[in-house]
Amino acid sequence: MTVLAPTPGTQAGGRTAPGAASPAPRRRRRRGLAGLALAAPFALLLIGTVLVPIGYAFYLSLFTERLSGLGFDGPRQVFVALENYWRVVSDGAFLASLGNVALYALVHIPLMLGGALLLALLLDSATVRLRQMWSLAVFLPYAVPGVIAGLIWAYLYSPNIGPLSAVLPFDPLGRSGVLSSIVNMATWQWMGYNMIIFYTALRAVPREVLEAAQTDGAGPIRQALSIKIPMIRSSAFVALVFTVIGSLQLFTEPVVLRTFTGAVTSTYTPSLYVYEAVFISNDYGRGAAASLLLAIASALLSALVMRLSARRSR
Repeated sequence: MTVLAPTPGTQAGGRTAPGAASPAPRRRRRRGLAGLALAAPFALLLIGTVLVPIGYAFYLSLFTERLSGLGFDGPRQVFVALENYWRVVSDGAFLASLGNVALYALVHIPLMLGGALLLALLLDSATVRLRQMWSLAVFLPYAVPGVIAGLIWAYLYSPNIGPLSAVLPFDPLGRSGVLSSIVNMATWQWMGYNMIIFYTALRAVPREVLEAAQTDGAGPIRQALSIKIPMIRSSAFVALVFTVIGSLQLFTEPVVLRTFTGAVTSTYTPSLYVYEAVFISNDYGRGAAASLLLAIASALLSALVMRLSARRSR
C-alpha cells in the first residue's frame, strides 16, 4: 500500500499545520486586491471629475473679492463664510430663475416622457412596420447638437423670416410664449432619446406573458396599461431622474434664444444665473455658491424620485 506524504503546511490527517497560512484567507485577500484594482479607475475618475471640483467650488464660495483701503491696491479675497449663500437665496433674480425652471419642468417632463412612452408603445406593437426606420427618425433630433438645434428653432420662431410666428396664436419669442418655445425645443430633442430607453425595456418584456394576456382576451391597450408599463417601471424612473436633473440644468435653449429676444434675461435659469455671476460679473464666490445650491437641489430631487421608485417597487 502506497502512503501519500502530506503536502507542505498540512498534517497527515489533512488538517492545516499550526502556523501555516490557510488557503481560504489568501483567496479572499487576492479577491479583495482584484476588486480594488478594478474599482481604482472609477474611483480616480470620481475623485478627479466630481469630488475635487465640488470641493474647490465650496472653497470659492467661502470668499469674495473686495476693495481694500481706497481701492488703489485692487480687490483682495476676503473670507465671508456663508455670506455668499445668503446673497444667492435672498436674490430675487435667483428665486425667479428657480420659478422659471419649476414651471418648465412641470410642462416639459410629463409632455416629453409621456410622448416618448407613447411612441415606444406604438413601435413595440405588432401593427407597426419598419420599426428601425421609425425609431431612427424619432431619434435623429437627439443627434443634432443642441446649439445648432437652438439656432434652427430660433429662426423658425423669428417674426421676420420664420414661418411659425405667423401660424401660432401667440408670439413664440414674447414674454408669454418664450417658455413654451423652450419646452418645445427641449421636447423635440430629448423625446427620441427617452423613446429608445423605453423601447429597449419593452423589448425585454417576456413575449409569453403578452401571449397569455392576449389569450385571456386582453387587447393592446389593456396589455400596455396592465403589463408593459408596470414591467418597465424601473426604466421609467431612471429616465425621470435624468430628466429632472437635466431640467434643473437648463442652459442651451435659453442662451441661444437670448440673442433673438429680450424675454430671456441673463438670469432666466439657475445655470444662466451662475454663468452671469462668474463670467460677466466676475463674482466667483456668488457663482460657486449658486452652483452648489443647484447641485444640492438636484441631489435632493433625485433622491426623492428614487425613494418613490423603491416604494412603488415594494
